[in-house]
Amino acid sequence: METRELRYFVAVAEELHFGRAAERLGIAQPPLSRAISQLERRLGTPLLTRSSRSVTLTAAGAVLLHEARAALDAVEAAEQRTRRAAVASAGRPTIVLASKAGASNELLAKLLDAYAAEPGAAHVDVALCAPGEQQRLLRTGRADVAILHAPYDDLTGLDVEDLVTETQVVILPPGHPLSASRELRMADLDGIDLPVPRWPGRDGRYADGPGPEVRDHTQLLQLISLGRTYFLAPESARSQLRDDVVAVPVLDARTVTTVVAWPPHSRSQHVAQLVRTALRL
Repeated sequence: METRELRYFVAVAEELHFGRAAERLGIAQPPLSRAISQLERRLGTPLLTRSSRSVTLTAAGAVLLHEARAALDAVEAAEQRTRRAAVASAGRPTIVLASKAGASNELLAKLLDAYAAEPGAAHVDVALCAPGEQQRLLRTGRADVAILHAPYDDLTGLDVEDLVTETQVVILPPGHPLSASRELRMADLDGIDLPVPRWPGRDGRYADGPGPEVRDHTQLLQLISLGRTYFLAPESARSQLRDDVVAVPVLDARTVTTVVAWPPHSRSQHVAQLVRTALRL
């Protein structure tokens, strides 16, 4: 299979609409339909179920979508890492560290300062990302190392080292009945009269639901202060909160582990040095 075919299929599989997929790819719809049909004939199985009203993935199509995304990420990663290796060989070593915007600020600042003091340290470009974007930057080679949070971030296929494990707090609007509590349990949140926020998926679209659409933590905190939603966050988030929201410990919420992650095939001595620095913090 060619990468062009995989890109075509991923677009159709994510949009579930040939017209929108063609527009996204910048091509006409007929050649896109022919390319998908040719791919199905070559594989000997239908990848999509088509009707006059909808397009859905078959079981085989769902498998190919997963594998195609991974393959396209690998191709992009090879290009990005080759370019970065060329820059490093020219005497300008740089590594890219991805971290979720608004998260782990204190840890990140300590890590950057400690690493900068190491002999032979590379320059570090920090990529502040929307939630869930850090692992994609790792897999596509646009980042060399990342700060992730389990269980919320997908660590599949990455090498990781645990840095810190924390309990969680619930962030509530001031004046909410639960905001005066000294501590809460998850059962207390079951009947809460606020919807959970909705974050964009990999394709940039939002799942259906009653909660507000959110793209970053600044937007999230403002919506909480306006009484439109609430959010569970690691205990360390307290230090970054504004005065117009309230954080209450949730005793039985699952813990959150902050990890440093990197691609398993990485051979960068600078990445290894940064990871060692992170483990000494």
